[in-house]
Amino acid sequence: MPKYSKEDVMRMAKDENVMFIRLQFTDIFGVLKNVAITVKELEKALNNEIMFDGSSIEGFVRIEESDMYLRPDPSSFVIFPWGQNNGKEARLICDTYNPDGTPFIGCPRNVLKKALAEAAQMGYEMSVGPECEFFLFLTDAEGKPTLNTHDKAGYFDLAPVDLGEDARRDMCLTLQQMGFEIEASHHEGAPGQHEIDFKYDDALMTADKIMTFKMVVRTVAKRHGLHATFMPKPIYGISGSGMHTNQSLSKNGKNIFDDPSGVLGLSQEAYYYMGGLMKHAKGITAITNPTVNSYKRLVTGYEAPLYIAWSPKNRSPLIRVPAKRGSATRLELRNPDPTANPYLALAVMLKAGLDGIRNKIQPPPPVDKNIFDMNQDVRAEYAIESLPQNLEDAICEMEKDPLIREALGEHIYTKYVEAKKLEWDEYKTKVSLWEIERYISEF
Repeated sequence: MPKYSKEDVMRMAKDENVMFIRLQFTDIFGVLKNVAITVKELEKALNNEIMFDGSSIEGFVRIEESDMYLRPDPSSFVIFPWGQNNGKEARLICDTYNPDGTPFIGCPRNVLKKALAEAAQMGYEMSVGPECEFFLFLTDAEGKPTLNTHDKAGYFDLAPVDLGEDARRDMCLTLQQMGFEIEASHHEGAPGQHEIDFKYDDALMTADKIMTFKMVVRTVAKRHGLHATFMPKPIYGISGSGMHTNQSLSKNGKNIFDDPSGVLGLSQEAYYYMGGLMKHAKGITAITNPTVNSYKRLVTGYEAPLYIAWSPKNRSPLIRVPAKRGSATRLELRNPDPTANPYLALAVMLKAGLDGIRNKIQPPPPVDKNIFDMNQDVRAEYAIESLPQNLEDAICEMEKDPLIREALGEHIYTKYVEAKKLEWDEYKTKVSLWEIERYISEF
């Protein structure tokens, strides 16, 4: 991403006839918010003078503490490639600040910045490459999403069976116009399921890109008469959508996970980082898999990564070590899904990995056999544990792990736990269609 100054943004907005700017930020649950301003207010915004009501954003502040300020990141300026009939529209991604000029502790972007600053003190920079999966569904006469797909394609299929190819191509072109480097685009394993991969970047820019990516995918899908959803498991009986997260650390521009003389070509720091991820895997799951529906994906039978193990050879464990080495050496954490707040998710992953390096946490030996084929007794022999099986268990594991509280900060940690407990309680009291179909006639 290019580094823009305030003056650069002002000049580009004028040269490109930008009329409206969306000041975007993310709440603690990963929902994108925005305050729209006209170009006349742009200089004011770039001077950090735009205020909003923080009490209206879930998880932010109480009504008596409502005044918050948006501080745009000039380098995030981009012009949307759509809606240009009445002047162009652009966006700026913002951090949220308190009226006294201090960073707001409830801002997810600030949480990630804090974790990255900690890594920088140790001499590290984090790079991330996500693999975001999503479904495309038809809409009804009122434009509401259905669960009907418009294809019966499978993994890597092409047209004519992949009827989402046109929409996916437009998504890729739109993303490229907005500065993304698209590495791969293909149909996934389930009907209506797709994946678009973009090039790795530093962690903060990647988190920004994930939020932008989801917005673009939904916008382009709507233009094709479709509804895009990043819900992890919208349909029973088929694979769910994940967000495999490839990550590495560099020092002085060199990927420190790479070591040609190390076992499997990995450095000791890579193994320690992996050990940290595995140690805290249960505790971070409530962040990387944040919804009730997330755990409908993390079940056996669909190649979902629910077992805490690692391997360089197969995709059944939680962590995979892809074959490429050199600058491409990385660890792939496979359980996150695209409903996760990317700022919080990357922050807790990084904190877990750094804990592994600091405390020299050695991971167990790799498991190169297919864990999905193992029964419970065999998994016990290998000392393979499972991720939490539902949101309630995940929150309990999160509460047991002080590193998660430290990574998120007291404000976000408390608000997040409270909200997720309420979400689970609400879910438990709802009567599902399955219950109606199962019991209403029988009893």
